[in-house]
Amino acid sequence: MDITSQKSAEEASGRYCGILAHPTSFPSPYGIGDLGKGAFDFIDFLKKSGQSLWQLLPTGPTGFGNSPYQLFSAFAGQPLLISPDRLRESDLLKKDDFLDIPYFPRDSVDYGAVIKFKTKLLRKAFSNFQKMNNADLCAEYDVFCEKHSFWLEDYTLFMAAKEAHNGIEWLSWEDSLALLSPSGKAAWKAKLASETDYHAFVQFIFYKQWFELKEYANSNGIRIIGDIPIFAALDSADVWACRELFNLDSKGFPVSVAGVPPDYFSTTGQLWGNPLYDWDFHRNDCYSWWISRVRHQLELYDFVRIDHFRGFEAYWSIPFGSTTAENGHWVKGPGKELFLALEKELGRNLPIIAEDLGVITPEVDDLRDSFHFPGMKVLQFAFTDGRDNTLMPHYFKSNCVCYTGTHDNDTTLGWYGGLDTRTQDWVRRYMNTGGSLINWAFIRTALGSVAKYAIIPLQDVLSLGSESRMNTPGTRDGNWVWRYYQKDLSAELASHMKQLTELYGRHPETSVWHEQSGFATLNSRGPQS
Repeated sequence: MDITSQKSAEEASGRYCGILAHPTSFPSPYGIGDLGKGAFDFIDFLKKSGQSLWQLLPTGPTGFGNSPYQLFSAFAGQPLLISPDRLRESDLLKKDDFLDIPYFPRDSVDYGAVIKFKTKLLRKAFSNFQKMNNADLCAEYDVFCEKHSFWLEDYTLFMAAKEAHNGIEWLSWEDSLALLSPSGKAAWKAKLASETDYHAFVQFIFYKQWFELKEYANSNGIRIIGDIPIFAALDSADVWACRELFNLDSKGFPVSVAGVPPDYFSTTGQLWGNPLYDWDFHRNDCYSWWISRVRHQLELYDFVRIDHFRGFEAYWSIPFGSTTAENGHWVKGPGKELFLALEKELGRNLPIIAEDLGVITPEVDDLRDSFHFPGMKVLQFAFTDGRDNTLMPHYFKSNCVCYTGTHDNDTTLGWYGGLDTRTQDWVRRYMNTGGSLINWAFIRTALGSVAKYAIIPLQDVLSLGSESRMNTPGTRDGNWVWRYYQKDLSAELASHMKQLTELYGRHPETSVWHEQSGFATLNSRGPQS
């Protein structure tokens, strides 16, 4: 059986729900959520609350702005997510290494301070790894490096070279390194060998911790939805080492860049700045890079959401150097050909969720539906375009994922508070609620819809306002920093979520209402604070 058949067979029927929360938001004493106790506690909360899915954002190493959608690699893991406590359990860190933990805010991430502190710990762990006599761990490391060599060698050299150049982007490096030849690559690998070894070790530890967490989640009935940004960041190992995959000039600069036209989030569009793919090269290469990328992600996760799925049908091409996204134009993408190539190598019924938000055409719908990919329905968007908006739940078809909001939306309470009174009245009447806790009305609507999958951002489960928003598109400051407290995941909250999950037939062990479940006394407003 291929790598997708078993997963898709399990999803052939049923109704599922889960929570969207990025690991950076988990509680920990080290300034940022990680793959340690906070992550395992979150899995326990999902199980207790009757959930079967955990969705997270991309888990790669972030660059300037800390956005998980602008990564140094399409394959590598985020070093900041490595758990220091689990390093200590593996004897890679000692008690004395934790004596100088600085003060960190518990409700947000101070990335500058976290990077400095965690890098120091990871350097110490690498030093201890080099000195320790642990044959089993060393053998694991060797196996990891061999298996992942197809991306690891380029990534570790890229990161080592980046550090040797004080973090500046690769386009500003000397030509002998920026426009690397095979002979030049060998010379730089020899020169930076100790640093490339360090970065390989960090990736080994990330993957080791990740797969242990994934095994725990899966063993508790929780399947994980990962996230693939459609485009690679310009300042990434992928673009630097594989320039032929992208539409670049002879110096490595993009000819045109990615974004979206003016939309709900921005009147001037969104200028992402990612280089666009040379799809002719990918086609002639039988889409091998994309096949490797998707195969890799399906080892990490049980499902993958592809961000900006519509870009495979047509993408917004903006001249390089533009200051807004307004002057772009649509260019046809690879369409069905790419997904046929993926199916040929990875199997049919790929467990892919299509992020089909924004300007969606019948051609995008056809691409999504031809491969039976569930699309996304965001309830906040249902109240933006009049009463005949197809995002209204009564228009749903079952093969979709219903969200109250996404990482790019305001929280439901924050969103509702910013509406005009007329729209607020429409929302209240549609949701059949007084509006005091509109987030719970949205959660009930998502869970009660015909959508096969329902995903709720944790901020909505916790009844939080705009101060807890994860990202505001088009802005640079204050994004990706939100964190919660462990006490927020209370037994009362888990019980309430479980009751709703059972009520709407989404609990993994309960598909129909039964007399003993106690729904008659369910507090429809949610747990009281």
